[in-house]
Order: sequence, then structure tokens, then C-alpha cells
Amino acid sequence: MNDCLFFGSNEDPILFKNKPNLITKPIQFKFENENKKQIKQISTGEFSTIFLFKNGKAIEYFKYSNQNPHKIEIENIQKVTVGNQNEAILTIEGNVFAKGWNINLNNPNEFINISSLIEDTNDRIIQDVVSGEYSIYLLTSNQNAYGIGSNELGQLGFDSETLEETEKPILMMKNVSKIFSENTSNSVFLLNSNQELFGCGFNHHGQLGLGESRKKETKIQKLTKIQNIPKGKIIDIQSGFYHSIMLIENQNENQNPKRKLYSCGFFPYNGLGKYKNTYEFTEIKSSLFENDNIIDFSVGYNHTLILTTKGKLFGFGNNYWGELGIGNTEKDQLIPIQIELPKLRFNENISNYHVLCGYLKSFIYYSPFLSPFSNLEEDLIKLFGRKEFCDISFKTENGEII
Repeated sequence: MNDCLFFGSNEDPILFKNKPNLITKPIQFKFENENKKQIKQISTGEFSTIFLFKNGKAIEYFKYSNQNPHKIEIENIQKVTVGNQNEAILTIEGNVFAKGWNINLNNPNEFINISSLIEDTNDRIIQDVVSGEYSIYLLTSNQNAYGIGSNELGQLGFDSETLEETEKPILMMKNVSKIFSENTSNSVFLLNSNQELFGCGFNHHGQLGLGESRKKETKIQKLTKIQNIPKGKIIDIQSGFYHSIMLIENQNENQNPKRKLYSCGFFPYNGLGKYKNTYEFTEIKSSLFENDNIIDFSVGYNHTLILTTKGKLFGFGNNYWGELGIGNTEKDQLIPIQIELPKLRFNENISNYHVLCGYLKSFIYYSPFLSPFSNLEEDLIKLFGRKEFCDISFKTENGEII
């Protein structure tokens, strides 16, 4: 059973042949069924979409390519991450291979090992990698954060007039526990081991959450501590082009942890889930899921999807390309609405489903191998019992099976 759904823009790259350019209701994404492979992760940007499988191999769809899909010639892949202008691959061994116009100027379509370019040879084992729109961020096993690519908007934490971009990773901050950015974002957040949050980069719409007094600063070129963070543990932060959304977990005695979403940025572009600009992180409230809990969420260019423990999908934001999956492209949604889903196996293993918002497109897929909120894994197992997985398969156009 292939529990992988798609809706939104079906062009550049074309993921479904002989289908409309706009798919406005969730449909199953089907690979050719020969050898069974289990999907692990999907990542998508403006120019490409990558599917990673459990066996550590991956394929990608390119914009404007007639040779889709294409096998990635890298083995033992642990994670894939796609920005709008770059791609990065993290291997099990801790190497990061990346490509893009400002990553490898001589050959932007060729993957190069960017982790080997870190000057400190003791800092070359990579624990995590995250793509922004024009930059890539590395988190090393020593808990140091590096950035590579564009710094035009200060998204590497340096003065853009003296450092516009770099083709070598540069140290941004030490003692980092997690890096947060997203494929359409020119902002980045770094969380240290003391749960202090810092941000830099594009801030024209207040998406760094620095407050009313700094909302007109187009770019923040130095890592700046974010004040007035909601109480609780920061689980995830994702940024669109105009807004950012934060997931906070609050521990309650004798109860399962409650997770809430908070947003900041510019509401007319539809990504906030509310009707007003908010320049500090404020809660997204809705009667639709106030008695539910959040399993996963994802932020795209200017739309957001939320998946809850009751197997319900909610969305808000731009719907011009059908990326909300509500059956039309006629109406954007400023506040959360429920999205009708085909029947999925939500009865026992909802924790293994994931939502992904890309550039004008959306996915919902089943992967027991991906744990975006790893600190919740134990609780989710207690809640939903056994884990199952779904097999899918893939064959390239030349008949090669991976």
C-alpha cells in the first residue's frame, strides 16, 4: 500500500505525467510497482524534488528535465534537504554533499563534499544539514553550526557588504543543539543547549520574531537573541518567505505533552493562520484542533499544513496553485480549515505520517523511519502501539530499479 499523497503544482518539475498542471485534491503518488522500496523522506524546492528510500538511495525530479526521474549517485544517504537554489545530502558516515549555483560555481549540477571544506579538520563529521533558499547550514558532531552559500540578506550571520557569499563553510555559532530554516526561507534560527534562540537573515516582514521595534529592518546581519519566546520546549521552527511558525511542547504532570503552534510575520500573504500582523511569536488558535494534539506540521512558501493525533489535516495560506488540497484554486485561507483526506491507515500509526509543504506543492506520506520530533517518539509509541510500514517501489524511465 502506497500511502503517499500529493496536491498543488504539477509542473517544473512534472511529478505526474498525463495529469493537470494543478492538482487541487490529494491524490496518491504511485511509483511503478516492481521491487518494493520503503520511502524514508521527501524534500522539495522550486527546482527539484528528492525521494529518499530506506535503503539509503535517492532519486530526484529536475525542473525542465525530460529525463525525470534521475538516480542520485551517492550511497548510504541518511537525509536529503532541498532549497530553492541548492540541494544537500547527508550520509550515514557524516559527510555532506551539496550542489547549487553558489555552492559549486564551476559546475552547479555536480555534488561536492562541502563538509570536507571545513577548515577545522576535527569538525568535519556532520550531524544534521538544513537548506535555506540560497544557503545551506551544517551542524557538526561537536555542536558547531556552519553556513555556506549566500549571505546577501545576512543569513550566515555576517555583514553582507564584506561577505556576500562563500563557497566554503564558515563558523556561525558554537554550542548549537539545532538549526532551523526552510527551503523558501532566507532566515535561520539557531537553538543552543540552554534553549536560547538566535536568528538572523531576512526580516522585512518581521519573520524573525524580534518585536515591533525591529519589524522594518530588512535584514539582520548578526545572530540576535530572540526575546519573549513562549514558555515550553522548542521542538521545531519553520519559515516561509513572509512568516515563521514555531512548535512548542508543554509538559503537564500525568498528561501527554501538549503541543501548540506560534507564528510571526505579515498576515496579508496568508501564512500566519490569523488576521493580523504579529512581530513576536503568538499562538495560532483554532477551535478545530484545540482539543487535539499536533503530530507534524510543515511550512511552504506561504502555506502551512498541520497533522493531528486524530488523523485530521488542517491548512491555511495561499491556495493559488491548489496547494491546500481543498478542491479549487479560488480562495486563499487566512485561518485554519480542515482538508478532506482519502482513507489512510490512521487507526494505529498516525505518528508515522508526515506532511511536507514545498514551493507551491504539498505531500503527505508514510515513513516510520523519519522522526522530526525525536523527543516525542517514546510518547507516540505508548499512544499508538506497534509500528507498521508501507512498501513502495520505484523504477526509472530507463528501467533501472532502486
